[in-house]
Amino acid sequence: MKGGQYKMFQEFSSPAQHGRPFRKTNRMVYLVVAILLIGVMLTMLNIYELHKMRLDHERHHDALVKIPETEAKGSDQTYPLNAAPIVWLQGSPKSKNNGPTGYLKHVFRVFEKIGFSIGERLSDWLVMWSHDYPFVTYSKDLKNLKPYQKVNHFPGSGFVTNKASLAQSKLDFIPKAFEIPAKKKEFLEYAGKHKNTSWVQKSNKHRGIRIKKVEELDFSKDGTFIQEYVSNPLLIDGRKFDIGIYTVLTSISPLRVYFIGGDALFRFCPLEYFPFDDSIPDKYVIGDDYLPLWKVASLEEFFVKNGYTFKNSFDAYLRSIGKDPFKLWEKMYSAIRQVFLMKEKDLIKASLRYTSRRNFFEMVRFDFVVDDRLNVFLMEANMSPNLSSDHFPPNARLYEHVLYNLFGLVGVTHYTSSSSKKKMAYQDPALVSSADIHVFPDFCHGDDCSNNCSKFKCKLCRGCITRDFEIDLKLAFLEHQRRGSARRVFPPPMNQSEALAWTPDSTVLDKYNGSNRLMFMWFIGKCRLDVGWCH
Repeated sequence: MKGGQYKMFQEFSSPAQHGRPFRKTNRMVYLVVAILLIGVMLTMLNIYELHKMRLDHERHHDALVKIPETEAKGSDQTYPLNAAPIVWLQGSPKSKNNGPTGYLKHVFRVFEKIGFSIGERLSDWLVMWSHDYPFVTYSKDLKNLKPYQKVNHFPGSGFVTNKASLAQSKLDFIPKAFEIPAKKKEFLEYAGKHKNTSWVQKSNKHRGIRIKKVEELDFSKDGTFIQEYVSNPLLIDGRKFDIGIYTVLTSISPLRVYFIGGDALFRFCPLEYFPFDDSIPDKYVIGDDYLPLWKVASLEEFFVKNGYTFKNSFDAYLRSIGKDPFKLWEKMYSAIRQVFLMKEKDLIKASLRYTSRRNFFEMVRFDFVVDDRLNVFLMEANMSPNLSSDHFPPNARLYEHVLYNLFGLVGVTHYTSSSSKKKMAYQDPALVSSADIHVFPDFCHGDDCSNNCSKFKCKLCRGCITRDFEIDLKLAFLEHQRRGSARRVFPPPMNQSEALAWTPDSTVLDKYNGSNRLMFMWFIGKCRLDVGWCH
């Protein structure tokens, strides 16, 4: 083989001389492949992380849109993001106009303003607001309520609001009435002795009322009652009127009743009373198309020009004609107190079918007529009173004032905090403790009560209060703390000098039953310690 050919052959065949380039090439290939694989893996990891972040963001955003942005930023993540309590609002099935823009719009509006979301029957609701009496249609839902659930009616509240039942209650501030046809004979005997008396025939629907002579009355009309007509009403600018007081029942056994202070509803007849003509109902019947207070000249100057409330405008007018409004209001509050005391047994009996009497509250509007001697007469008590301002927009302020103070009083606003959504307020010592409810240190510190709970004056001392009644006292304490413009009707208010003069030998409590006596005595004890508890 020639030298040149041999040399060329050696260049291609010698491992010693030609292995290095091959190994260098292989290492480069491996490095490039490894870099590519790492790059692909990092890219896939980044794609996965971005996808996971997007899903988490979407879930978080969906939760946040259910609560206000400001609440979301500061929310405690130990509680659900959607922590708004739920209200189940149930309008009348007879009306389609019961939604957020209908006759319940102020109820919807106030619940939403205080932080509630609107739910339905199957929701995990904390409050049920029913326009109609709910214990027939929704009896199964209300049989076993959870401790924290509230319903805006008491079982048996019809004993207070049924017009025929109330009219025949035999109280001196209720015009005498007779159920027809059952008490026709009694009526005729009474009418024969009171020939100058005028009469009206009514039903629970309270429609079509007319003054009639005895011979014009229909004694065969079942479900009606005949009632004496107050023929000497107090007139303002020649018009008859009535006064509606919004009242709240928070407890039975022991009984606690409040009125929403600061304002009331005033309704005037569209036509002047004189010259009187019983064939023209607009002269003496106050219906849906009543004349509002601000259209009565003598009251307009107080309400429109000076910006007073309805009640303060009325009070200012009475003072201007030399009459005392304080005595008038006290008569109406006393009448409300007597009605609830009379009907309490019926309410207690009706509530026995339910798990607890503490799940319920009731708002009633008591309507009064005043005569020209400032005597008051109770005409009716309205369950689920009208709260629609569609006909009279200035009434919106009154209705929302009533609702705000009602919800505060009964503890509904307690639920608007996520931390207390289902926690009973009386169980939180930061809100009320056993020390807050102790009264009568002068009695309880003495030898008589140190080891003796049998004496009445010792019943409220530490160690003598039962666990169940301690809850009632804590609830009463919380109601007083958050009552807003609400004021007590029962137990009755007092002044501090009266409370300080009270002794266990006093007979002022004797007319009340056991739990009411204790609750009244407790308020006396609180009044002795702090004048703010007297009213």
